[in-house]
Amino acid sequence: MQIKAAGDRQADILAFERLLERPDVPAATGGRIEAEIRQIQAGDKGERDAAYDIELYFGRSKNWATIHDLRIEVDGLAAQIDHLIINRLAEIWVCESKHFAEGVSVNDHGEWVRWWKGRSEGIPSPIEQNHRHLVLLQRVFHDGLVPPPRRFGLMSMKPDLRSLVLVSNKARIGRARRAIDGIDEVIKVEQLKTRLFDEFARASPLRMRRVIGTEGLESFARDLAGLHRPASFDWPRRFGLPAVAPAAAAPQPSPAEPSPAPWDSHRRGSGHRCASCGEPISFAVVRFCWNNKARFNGAEYCIPCQQNF
Repeated sequence: MQIKAAGDRQADILAFERLLERPDVPAATGGRIEAEIRQIQAGDKGERDAAYDIELYFGRSKNWATIHDLRIEVDGLAAQIDHLIINRLAEIWVCESKHFAEGVSVNDHGEWVRWWKGRSEGIPSPIEQNHRHLVLLQRVFHDGLVPPPRRFGLMSMKPDLRSLVLVSNKARIGRARRAIDGIDEVIKVEQLKTRLFDEFARASPLRMRRVIGTEGLESFARDLAGLHRPASFDWPRRFGLPAVAPAAAAPQPSPAEPSPAPWDSHRRGSGHRCASCGEPISFAVVRFCWNNKARFNGAEYCIPCQQNF
C-alpha cells in the first residue's frame, strides 16, 4: 500500500529558469544553475523509475507499505530519503535511487566515479550517503518520535533497517576487483523485486509467526510519513544573488551597433516552441537545449518535456 507519493521538483526547476532570465546573473553562475537543473532532472528521473517498479510490485499489497520522498529532521540534522519499503516483519528497506546516464564505477578503495559526456567525475559514495539516512532513522525510533510497530497490537517490535542503492537499469556499473563493504547493497532497479522477495522468503518460520497485522503496518507507516518536513530553499542566495534582481537600465539604441543577438537571455518572448508539446519556451530554455544538443538530438523542449530524456 502506498502511504506517501513522491514530491514534484517542477517548482524548483521553474525557479531556476527565472534565475537564468535575470540580467544580473554572470555567465559562470548561469552555468552552475544549468548544472543544477540537469542534476535535479536526472535525480527526478531516477526516483520516478524506481518508484514505478516499487509501486508495481508492492503498492497494492497489504503486506507492504511504501513511502517516497521522505525528508526527516532529527537533532538539527536532515535526511532526504528517496524510498522506504516496509513489510510485516518490521523490515524497513531504505532505498537511495541514482540515475547514472553513462555509468558509474567504484575502485578497490571504495571511491566512486561517475561518467558524464565521456569524462569521469568523482562523487560521494551513495552507500555511505544512505547509511547516514539509516543513522537518523535509528534516532527516530530510539527517541520515540514514532511508536514502534506491534505484533497484532501486543508485543512491540524493533524495526530492522536495511540499505539499498538503486541504480538505473541502463547504467553500466564498474565494480571493484576486491570486496568492498556495502557493495552488495548496490543493485539495479529491475533487481529490487527479486532481492526483497528472496530476503522475505529466507525468514525463519519462528520469525514469520511474529508479524505485524496489516492495520498495524499501515498505522506505523503513516506515523513515519507524518515526520515529513518539506525543505524550503533560498535559491538566489545559494548562488550569491540578491533576492530581487536590480532594475535593468533602459537600452540606448545606437544605429552604429547591430540589434541584440537572439541569445539575449533577458528577453522572454523567444518565438521558439517545444518540439514535443508546442508550448512557447523562453530564451533561457532554448539556450539550455542548444548547450545540450547531444542529449536532446538538436531539438528544443520545454522544462517538463526535458524530463523525458
